[in-house]
Amino acid sequence: MTTRVLIVDDHAVVRAGLRTLLETEPDFQVVGEAADGREAVDRALSLKPDVVLMDLVMPRENGIAAIREIRSKSAGTKVIALTSFGDDSRVLEAVRAGVDGYLLKDCQADELLKALRSVASGGAHLEPDVTVALMRSMRANQRTRSQLDELTPRETEVLREIASGRSNKEIARNLGIAEKTVKTHVSSVLSKLGVLDRTQAALEAVKSGLIALG
Repeated sequence: MTTRVLIVDDHAVVRAGLRTLLETEPDFQVVGEAADGREAVDRALSLKPDVVLMDLVMPRENGIAAIREIRSKSAGTKVIALTSFGDDSRVLEAVRAGVDGYLLKDCQADELLKALRSVASGGAHLEPDVTVALMRSMRANQRTRSQLDELTPRETEVLREIASGRSNKEIARNLGIAEKTVKTHVSSVLSKLGVLDRTQAALEAVKSGLIALG
């Protein structure tokens, strides 16, 4: 059975190399290419490939946003992230977006083909280093959630305001409390989260998924 593949990368030489590799394998058919996330979504919906090989850092629309849209509009299409970046936060973001596999571009050809075949047959594939990065990121998020659970309801309100970029004066006005009280709550939030400043507190809250901007 032939697996139909869409190749997405903003570098033409990368797309050409992947096409050449896949066209040497009788069980793969390259049905199209895309150079950015927006084009990837359009072609995925029109061509309906079995698997999309998706770069994550691209112009117009990045790979993470494209993955979310493809998975929401074409549930039967599998997606493998093929990228140069294996940092913890990016791996977790891709997994949350719905990838079925995550590979680094320096992987061997055999590893890529193995991942494609596994994902096409309903499985999943993560490189060992990527799995470690994912576990690290998940543990870090679990620690942050535990710390957020220690906040009082009022401190959580203050943290929401901080994450929205508001000053102490604005927070005091929005919550109907004294600015001095806001300062006390901010200090308590920073201490409980184990961070040094408001920016770090906001980042930890947003990354955890427990506090969303807007």
